[in-house]
Order: sequence, then C-alpha cells, then structure tokens
Amino acid sequence: MVDISYPVTIAAAKTWFKLGRVKVKMEGTEHIPRKGGAMLAVNHTSYIDYVMAGYPGESQGRYTRFMAKREIFDHPVGGPVMRSYHHISVDRSAGLESMEIAEKALRSGEVVGIFPEATISRSFLIKELKTGAARIAAKAEVPLIPVVTWGSHRMFTKDHPKDFKPGKTVLIKVGEPLHPTGEDPLAETALLHERMTELLDACIREYPAEEQPPAPGGSPPPTAAPRPRSRRPRRSTPRRSASARSGVGRRPPPSAPRRSRFVA
Repeated sequence: MVDISYPVTIAAAKTWFKLGRVKVKMEGTEHIPRKGGAMLAVNHTSYIDYVMAGYPGESQGRYTRFMAKREIFDHPVGGPVMRSYHHISVDRSAGLESMEIAEKALRSGEVVGIFPEATISRSFLIKELKTGAARIAAKAEVPLIPVVTWGSHRMFTKDHPKDFKPGKTVLIKVGEPLHPTGEDPLAETALLHERMTELLDACIREYPAEEQPPAPGGSPPPTAAPRPRSRRPRRSTPRRSASARSGVGRRPPPSAPRRSRFVA
C-alpha cells in the first residue's frame, strides 16, 4: 500500500506543533506493535483527534487507518483526503460490511483506529462504548489497545469556538493491549471502558495546572487545590473596666422584639 498523503500530513503536523508550541507528551507507545495488525480504541473529544491519535502509531513506524463515518467520505474535499490516507468508510446502515473491511485490513497487518464512542463526547469524559471494537479485534485475532488523548479539545471541538493560540499541551496515553475473544463482547467492552477511563483520569491529573480547563459541569479542575479561606483580622477594642463589664452604672437598653437570624 503506497502512502503519499500520510507522510506529508505528519510532517505538516510536526511543523505545526513546533511553530505553535504544542507540547505533545506521549506515554506507552511501546504497546503498539511495530509489525502485525492491531486495533486502537481512541476516545473522541475534538475534530483533530485523527491527527493526535495517529501520532503514537507514527512513533512506532506505523500509519493508523481510522474508521470514520461515510458522510466524511462523501464530502467533495474530505472524501478524497480520507481515501488518500486509506482510512475506512463506515456506513452505519451496513455496519457488518464496514466491520469486514476493517477485519481484512487488520489481518493484512494494518493498524486500525476506531472511536468506540461513535461521536464527540461533549462532557469530554468516556461515553458509553459500542461493542464493535472488541468484536472486530476478536474476529481478526489482534490486540485491542486503548488510547486516550487530552488537550486537543481546547483547540477545536463541538459547540466551542476554535482556539489555536500557541502553548497548549496534549497528553496521549497508550494502555496495555487487551485480547478479546468474542465470547462476551459486552463484558470485553466494559473492560475497555474501564481501562480508557483510568487512562483519562491519569491524563487529567497530570495535565499542567496552569492550563487545566474547568472540569465538566463548570466545577474546578481535579488538580486545583481549594483556596484557603481568608480570615478577617480581629478588631482591637480598648479593654473595658470591671464595672463596665459587670454593667454597674449602665441604663438598661430599651426592650425590642427579638428577630430570628434566619429571617432575611
């Protein structure tokens, strides 16, 4: 299989990382085999996940063939680009055919990438996973490798403005391979979800505090320490005499109805 567009795109991405001061930090890339088929299950948080998720394979001398929805391949610009990378079109109305194409690519020794959430996660957490990743890997008899990225959603994601200002960090963690057998796709997918969640939690903990975006729901980032409560200094008052303290010589204050402290 001849690749022309892929090397050019990778070179362009590396140039962008350098000029834009994008700090890509990867861990666990040794889990991606240098030879033979393997399926990468990647979380989906941004429109540039294809670039980031393909980076670990490239570090091992591999090009990742991503499974993507057919609508992208039908686009007059996106279609030719995706086909030039030898990515795999997924027709959701004929999912079995797409799975067979992916299985064939895996058996021929390709690295195939899949986004088992099937769509961008608006919460940036791991959504419910489809069973396709485990089923395809089992049929092709290849390892299923969890991959998680964190940080690219700060640049270009759904329902948020693009922000390509320089100096951002992207963390990529590759987990240990799973070896699904196909006997229980639901249980094997649940295990994949568990491993991906663990990798994501590690990414969030290790992300630079100064770049940490708010966590889902607007709560403070997990790495942020709670602010210390400021204590007001006590107001110094002159010491009263013993008689003043005892109330001798003072006129009793006029009686007033008591007011509940719970009333606004």
